[in-house]
Amino acid sequence: MPATETFRIPKHRRHVPDARQRVRKALAGWGVTAQLADSVVLLANELVTNAVTHCRVSDAQVQVTLTLHGTELVLEVSDPDRNRLPRLHHSDPDEERGRGLALVAALADTWGCRQEPYTKCVWARFLPVVADAAERSHVPAAL
Repeated sequence: MPATETFRIPKHRRHVPDARQRVRKALAGWGVTAQLADSVVLLANELVTNAVTHCRVSDAQVQVTLTLHGTELVLEVSDPDRNRLPRLHHSDPDEERGRGLALVAALADTWGCRQEPYTKCVWARFLPVVADAAERSHVPAAL
């Protein structure tokens, strides 16, 4: 049975740190620490920031879902602006923004987005998540 943590935050930048803390707490509760936890928290920060920045629905909430199922960990961030799907683009070195999805692509094993009936969801998958004696760690999929 998978372990799942789902929560919502108001669509405002001041709530992004709350989302980071809740993600880190859920991961720690599952024994996910070290590099994998840092990567997941960083990507949660990026995806939640993108959602609160780009969602054009007033008074919206952003939903964050973490699921640990066997050797797979999935982070999902949803918002109600279903028609504005994110696109990966290449930022110039002097640009201050626009690197979030490139970071997601670099740190996650796979990622993507999907439209649902009333929301869009951007997701990142990490695998395999391998348990060893002391902690869970992220082992590159090529191993």
